[in-house]
Amino acid sequence: MDRLLSVQEVAEVLGTTVRFPRRLIEERRITFVRVGRHVRIPESAVSAYIAEHTVRPVTVRPGALRRAA
Repeated sequence: MDRLLSVQEVAEVLGTTVRFPRRLIEERRITFVRVGRHVRIPESAVSAYIAEHTVRPVTVRPGALRRAA
């Protein structure tokens, strides 16, 4: 079973303010669990969000980018 993180803990993991994970929850862009009136986010959901939004660098062959004359 996954560890459930508070909104504050998710903000710390992402390096953002609390407002950002709350917006992700409001817009249903991340999986979350309601525990009574509290909202918790599974650690795996945070990892999946990070993996899904990670931008990989583009590898370009030398000389492939040339200026147009």
